[in-house]
Amino acid sequence: MKKLLLICLVAISLLQAKNSVEFKFAKKDFQRKNPTNQNYILSYNNILKDARTSVVSISTQRTIKSGGAYGNPFLRRENTMPQATMGSGVILTKDGYIVTNYHVVNGADKIKVSIAANKKEYEAKLIGTDAKSDIAIIKIDAKGLNAVTIYNSDKVKVGDIVFAIGNPFGVGETITQGIVSATQRSEVGIVEYEDFIQTDASINPGNSGGALINSAGHLIGINSAIISKTGNNVGIGLAISSNMVTSIATQLINKGKYTRAYLGVGISNVSEDMSSFYNNKFGALIISIETDTPAAKAGLKRGDLIISVDGKKIQSGNELKNIIGSYPPSQVVNIKFLRNKEIDIVNVKLGSLDKKVSSDSLDYKGLSVITLDSQLQKLLKINANINGGVLVKEVKEGSQAQRTGVIKDDIIIQIESYEINTIDDFKSATSSQKRKRIYIFRRGSIFAIVL
Repeated sequence: MKKLLLICLVAISLLQAKNSVEFKFAKKDFQRKNPTNQNYILSYNNILKDARTSVVSISTQRTIKSGGAYGNPFLRRENTMPQATMGSGVILTKDGYIVTNYHVVNGADKIKVSIAANKKEYEAKLIGTDAKSDIAIIKIDAKGLNAVTIYNSDKVKVGDIVFAIGNPFGVGETITQGIVSATQRSEVGIVEYEDFIQTDASINPGNSGGALINSAGHLIGINSAIISKTGNNVGIGLAISSNMVTSIATQLINKGKYTRAYLGVGISNVSEDMSSFYNNKFGALIISIETDTPAAKAGLKRGDLIISVDGKKIQSGNELKNIIGSYPPSQVVNIKFLRNKEIDIVNVKLGSLDKKVSSDSLDYKGLSVITLDSQLQKLLKINANINGGVLVKEVKEGSQAQRTGVIKDDIIIQIESYEINTIDDFKSATSSQKRKRIYIFRRGSIFAIVL
């Protein structure tokens, strides 16, 4: 009897435990509808018919130098040989301005454009580039072209149906379908300024510079890169947002170059623990202020949390960098920030990033160096234990530095017995005209040259 009672009690307790768990169930049994019908065919042909004529195929020719022996960059035995590459582009204006990726046309001696709509090939002229965002503008001599209709990328939502149009593998116009997987994707490490729309629509080599189109046939991004361990599409494609594209393209078309505004702060993201000091808000945390900069003149301080610029909400340091970089120099912006848990507002007249970089650089025997800060280290994916150093930004053709074997992106870490940590260190170490041993870090290796 006791055994039977115990079993009953266990059964009752299990039943009560089961009933105490609440699940969310669908409220009704949904009917299924067959999308097929003998009287119609599901298709986006009418939407894509117009957009596809705004996408072009791009072929480039460039002359590359080959040579060197046994991996030695200083034993020069150079030959030149032509190299052809394929890519895509999108028509922005009726009179022939086309946007593509910087990496598609970088170093090209000739750029040719094919438009599927008229089967004609045009020779294109390079108008301007912005390597920091991977955007370039080219132009063909043509009128009455079908310029793409551009959508506000800030309104793109995860789950939107999209189409990638381009020229993958040089096979010709190709359209693939997917959805928006993420928006405002940044800190990927592909370029310095990143505002990507992520999609699972197939993007392959040759798609670069092509269009990412929404289901209304409007441009929401320029296909730029994929994330893949094999180099082939695995469903993680990245397109530069249309708002970033139009902002940069406008300056490139009007001025031939893109100059970013400059605030003059070091920034970081706010952790969840840190947000408790800022009324549980997130934004861009100022961790340093450079002297004699727009931020310093406006009275901003280390520890201030920037939460909006001109009414645009700031959630991260990268968002602040992208927004400030979208303004032209001398623009006055309204910055809202938190200091000591109180909101304050200040108007800041932005500076020019080009002038800032120029003032921080130094030329020596045909090479130009800039300070190697943590941001540049991350961009160049330098994981080695490099303490300080200056980065070779440019090497002039035919200069003494080039003849010695110095190349762009070398890191100079020591000159004679002097360790180089700053531009001032480099300036002091090279003040005399004597020949010097210069120690260079390149792709994980350190070697010395005489200059």
